[in-house]
Amino acid sequence: MRFGIFYEMQLPRPWAPDDERRLFHEALDQVVLADRLGYDHAWEVEHHFLDEYSHSSAPEVFLAALAARTSRIRLGHGVVVLPCNHPVRVAERAATLDILSNGRLDLIAVLAAWSSASEERHAGLCLDRVEVHCPR
Repeated sequence: MRFGIFYEMQLPRPWAPDDERRLFHEALDQVVLADRLGYDHAWEVEHHFLDEYSHSSAPEVFLAALAARTSRIRLGHGVVVLPCNHPVRVAERAATLDILSNGRLDLIAVLAAWSSASEERHAGLCLDRVEVHCPR
C-alpha cells in the first residue's frame, strides 16, 4: 500500500492579508515532513477562479519548490487545464520539472474539456482552440 497527500489549496473566507502566503508555506512544510516520514507521493491540481475552493493556479511552481526541498517523495501534477495551456508548453514544463526533481514527476490527468459553467469562469484566460502540428 502507498500513501500520499493531495492539495487544492483551499482557503475559506474571511481572508487576512497573510493567509495565502501562510497557506502555501504550510503546504510546503507539510510535504517536506511527508517526505521525511516516508509518504510516497504529493499531488497538486490546477484550478482558476475558485475563491475558497482552490488557490492553485500555478501548480508547477509549487511542485518546483517541492522538488528543491524534498528528495524522495514523488510529485504529482494532478490536473492540467489544456484549454488554458498549450500542450507543447505543458510538455516542456513537465519535462523541466521532471529533470529538476530527478525523475520524480507524475503527470497523469489532463483536462481537455469542461462544463459551460467552467468555460464561462475561464473566459478571456484560455485559448479558443489549440492546434499542434508535429512533423512525422
